[in-house]
Amino acid sequence: MKRITIDPITRLEGHGKIEIFMNDDGGVENAYFQVPELRGFEKFLEGRPVEEASQIVTKICGVCPGCHHLAAGKAADAVYGVKPTPTARKIRELFYMAHFIHSHIAHFYVLAAPDFVVGPSAPPAERNILGVIGKVGLEIGSEVIKQRRFAQEIQALIAGHQTHCVMVIPGGVRKGITDEQRKDIEEKAKGFIEFSKFTLKIFEDVVLGNKTYVDLILNGPYSLKIHSMGMVDENNKVNFYDGKVRVIDTEGNQLYKYAPEDYREYISERVEPWSYLKFPYLSKLGWKGFVEGQQSGVYQASPLSRLNAADGMATPLAQIEYEKMYNTLGSKPVHATLAMHWARLVELLYSSERCLELITDPDITGKELRTPLTNTPKEGVGTVEAQRGTLTHHYWTDDKGIITKANIIVGTTNNNAAICMSIKKAAQGVIKKGVKVDNGILNKIEMAFRAYDPCFSCATHRIPGEMAMTVNIRDLNGEIMQTIRRD
Repeated sequence: MKRITIDPITRLEGHGKIEIFMNDDGGVENAYFQVPELRGFEKFLEGRPVEEASQIVTKICGVCPGCHHLAAGKAADAVYGVKPTPTARKIRELFYMAHFIHSHIAHFYVLAAPDFVVGPSAPPAERNILGVIGKVGLEIGSEVIKQRRFAQEIQALIAGHQTHCVMVIPGGVRKGITDEQRKDIEEKAKGFIEFSKFTLKIFEDVVLGNKTYVDLILNGPYSLKIHSMGMVDENNKVNFYDGKVRVIDTEGNQLYKYAPEDYREYISERVEPWSYLKFPYLSKLGWKGFVEGQQSGVYQASPLSRLNAADGMATPLAQIEYEKMYNTLGSKPVHATLAMHWARLVELLYSSERCLELITDPDITGKELRTPLTNTPKEGVGTVEAQRGTLTHHYWTDDKGIITKANIIVGTTNNNAAICMSIKKAAQGVIKKGVKVDNGILNKIEMAFRAYDPCFSCATHRIPGEMAMTVNIRDLNGEIMQTIRRD
């Protein structure tokens, strides 16, 4: 059986590879998405005070530290049984909107756009941000960098640093926002809205205006009929910071809507021998393997699934784009994997509008920044919607607030089974008998996982002990001379 290996896969956070196994007829028999790296933060947290967790977990990933900072902070709130003050809660969410803006800008322009703006089969040396700037112009490229920098500056202002955040403490935040800072952020937020509208126009012109791309989205091998998960507010509108987790089935009917602290009643996790990523599934439906359909326990937690699971957006301009997306694609829920890029841009506009709403809220410059702690620490769960999907931090502590056990389920972990299935379908769709497997074909397979914007540094786990390892020793021509394994 012939094997094709894509190693490393590109334009993602972390390290991973794809193994494709061909049958005798020249088609794809199977494909495996493997993540060989290790992160052990669940163990690192044990023995540490729970109030330190929000600072420790920002080191998990340099792309999405704010997600972990807030999820850990909310878990610490729950451990102490305390609710932040209205000002503290809004400052946290304001920081988070800036975090979403910087991340979604980076993914669209740097990681996703090369496939659409430059072209999925363009030479690898051109499929990058420089190739995108070459197509759209230096002025637009400069604006991308500027808007992302503004979002990072807001994060650094509020959290002390855009990556190594120190904002959250149990029951509140460390510092407030001055009126001068508020005015500056307000002007930046107005710019974010205009830039989001501009980016959606680029998507409309370049992607939706190209019949080949639209056909790839709707009729290519990029479709997966599974359940959708996302956090919603009391009106079932999208909310990234707070709310309940809603799961809809493949036809759009609500399966579950649960409080984050009840996640163990609905989500179970399993392992496979060929990956360090766990495979969550819907407990009440059970694990039936890597299969699609109404009875499958596999679900998706992504920008697209968030929009699928919600009844709409909570801001007016994003709602217009939300309706436009579903009207154009013709159904709800949408199961077209590549439509995640469109959903991500709708979320970019929502985050920008919400940023402006928060910074113009009178509470945002309030002086009450923390609720006093009076309860004995116990167990707590904190959940937010990370850019890559629903993120949960669950901590158990002793009566002094020292963490005794931790469990973290990140967006990419939630999406692990879906990513594996999407890669296999893409490989089977583009590799056929008589088709020359070149860089363009392999990139079309990578596009299946790239739509999820996976973050492997966040997602990988392993029980303490020796780390399994495979070392391939190659000659000058790249041929494997010897393989050494440690299992």
